[in-house]
Amino acid sequence: MRILGVDYGSVRVGLALGDESGMLATPLETVAQSRALTRICNIVSEMKIQTVVVGMPRNMNGSYGPKAEEVHQFVRSLAKIAPVEVRFWDERLTTQAVERMLVGANVSRKRRKLVVDKLAAQQILQSYLDAQPPNLTSSPVF
Repeated sequence: MRILGVDYGSVRVGLALGDESGMLATPLETVAQSRALTRICNIVSEMKIQTVVVGMPRNMNGSYGPKAEEVHQFVRSLAKIAPVEVRFWDERLTTQAVERMLVGANVSRKRRKLVVDKLAAQQILQSYLDAQPPNLTSSPVF
């Protein structure tokens, strides 16, 4: 089962892809927000994505702000054109954590701008995957 992670932004949308085992998220790409729905639909079709995990922005007190309504509208638009299950996942501080990591790694501002959204999508998706119960149908690896 493949899962796509989405970090929605007003300008850019970061995408990450889960591996077939459902254990590891990998950054995929960053697309312009204006092209995001079309690109996500293509990825869903090409990669046989069954679930899309979308980062839901929340305030530090857990409430939802105006950005959350933008994300809901984006997901409503996605649901009209893509036959896929959509799940929301708390994305508080993911972009800031990725920014700090990149600054700590001495990545230039120009390069950070190119990768921060897909790395935030990776972090959202990895957090979601880590929270899922283990697949008990697979045999143990020794």
